[in-house]
Amino acid sequence: MADFARKEGKRRDDHGLGSIVDFLLANARVVLGVSGAAVLAIATLAVKRLIDRATSLPDDDDIKAKQKSLEESWQELTLIKAVPRARRQDLEEPLLSSVTDAAAQAESNSSLLSPVVPVTEQRPIHCLTLQEKLLAFYREHVCISESEKALGRQLAEDICAEFQKFLKNKSPELPFADGWLSGYLCDDLVSCSHFEVSFMLPLALEPNLWRLVPGEQTVVNNPRFGLVKRTGLEYFQRGSSPWDRFLVGGYLSSNALHDALHKVLVASTNWPAIGSIMGCVIQPAMAPKEVKLEVTHQQIHLDITLRPMIEAGEKILFATSLEEPGENLWEESFYTAGISRLKDLDARDSGVRQRCLNILKVLLGNHPFWAKVSGRPLTHAVLHLSEAESDWSEAALADRFQQVLELLVQALAKGFLPCFFNSRINLLDHLLPEEVEDIGGTLYEALAEPDLATGFGL
Repeated sequence: MADFARKEGKRRDDHGLGSIVDFLLANARVVLGVSGAAVLAIATLAVKRLIDRATSLPDDDDIKAKQKSLEESWQELTLIKAVPRARRQDLEEPLLSSVTDAAAQAESNSSLLSPVVPVTEQRPIHCLTLQEKLLAFYREHVCISESEKALGRQLAEDICAEFQKFLKNKSPELPFADGWLSGYLCDDLVSCSHFEVSFMLPLALEPNLWRLVPGEQTVVNNPRFGLVKRTGLEYFQRGSSPWDRFLVGGYLSSNALHDALHKVLVASTNWPAIGSIMGCVIQPAMAPKEVKLEVTHQQIHLDITLRPMIEAGEKILFATSLEEPGENLWEESFYTAGISRLKDLDARDSGVRQRCLNILKVLLGNHPFWAKVSGRPLTHAVLHLSEAESDWSEAALADRFQQVLELLVQALAKGFLPCFFNSRINLLDHLLPEEVEDIGGTLYEALAEPDLATGFGL
């Protein structure tokens, strides 16, 4: 009789505990959802097992019963996961309040009695802003060490000095004055991929024999270009100047000079020997319209562009490689003036104009369409925006970055981006109409993205 009474009391206790479990699980799946109900079910089962251990004797029948009860409970847990989540607005207030109190009490008991299920705190996902992504892109893809820049400059100086010595000894028909380095490498506007530098080769023209014809008076009627006319032929016949050999139709032909320099660069100079001495590989560009050296070093990649140039007063003109009708044209360069202006503005307010330009130059240079824009239009776009926006602090980098791109898209839509120093000059006229359309369309799509960083692959 005592054993029977003990077993009857145990069944009543189990029945009461089972009712609580069923009540909690049935309502938890409604209030807490599938995932919350699963956690509550596991914790409740653990409490039930502890109570069973404390109130029951370890006989075989009880062990089998507990195993069966545990299997049935896990089956219930499987059913819980299959039940769709109910909407909170469909619940009635009395049910919500009563079930919430019961769920809170069960969670409190499980935290005291059961260390089986640890509560893991979910850390919030930190989303980087456009500002943070731009700074990270600058650190990873643009900014380089001073030692690498110094190596690039020294290597470029040695190669250019060797080439100019070769010109003076082996090619007296090209009597350039002493040259110097210029370009992005010298102005710290470089990227991790490669360095760009220009080797300026000035022509020492006799002032009484040559005259600059403005671009508006040329056959192309473009203020960006000019002609260099031979004068005084009645007093100083052809041959009086070493540059007379490059006359075409009475004008100093930039194309003829360009072709002669390219021939010396490709066919006459022993670049493998020079490269072995300097610990690098030097290859001249084989394209007929490029006068460029590609230098591969163990640490860096360097592009050296040779630029025959003329100084006419305050103007600097480069030899071009244009086809007809502009084979004799010389292009006015605003590179030195533009970069000097940016440096001066940044020095006044500790701005990030040069950093913004460098990010844009590298970012667009990695795109098949955007790379055709080149650094010159970007420089003048930054200068134009500097006239309208005064805040160029680092905190405003993301805003200025977006505004420069918007200004560029507007210019592409018009097909005209004015030079900062001469508004009559269009800095986009080197692009074909279909190229303008491709660049403008893809840039607009990138700017239209909800996340600008995604649109530009940051």
